[in-house]
Amino acid sequence: MQKKRKAGKFTPPAFLGLKPATLKWTLTKPHSLRHDSAVMRKSNPNFLNGVPELLVLKLLSRREMYGYEIVKAIKAETRQTLAFGEGCIYPYLHYLEQEKLLSSRRKEVGGRSRNYYQLTHRGAKRLQALNADWNRVATGISLLMRGEHA
Repeated sequence: MQKKRKAGKFTPPAFLGLKPATLKWTLTKPHSLRHDSAVMRKSNPNFLNGVPELLVLKLLSRREMYGYEIVKAIKAETRQTLAFGEGCIYPYLHYLEQEKLLSSRRKEVGGRSRNYYQLTHRGAKRLQALNADWNRVATGISLLMRGEHA
């Protein structure tokens, strides 16, 4: 007989960078972290929650970009393997800016006003931590999938 877990006792995987206390859904969390989106399920598996943060931070470590440019870059650089729409990326951008991991500035380009985002020092440190966690998890999964032992 399985032991029932109490609500609120879930501990997220370390590579997501979340603590149990941060799992309380609030309006400040990105939409993709609050709800299961039918669109997200069609294009990316559910276990990719948290990955958009890593990808956004990595892209912005190279140069400043605007939101839709980030969406297109993720699709292009993953050869269409990953597709996160604006409904996922824009809430992450706002959340990451609120957390001071990104900063933004408005810029006129071709008669259009766009918000360009850039990585802050704090964001670079977060990227480094997420990247290390991701590499550790990916290595462990690869070992298991190939049948090797750590």
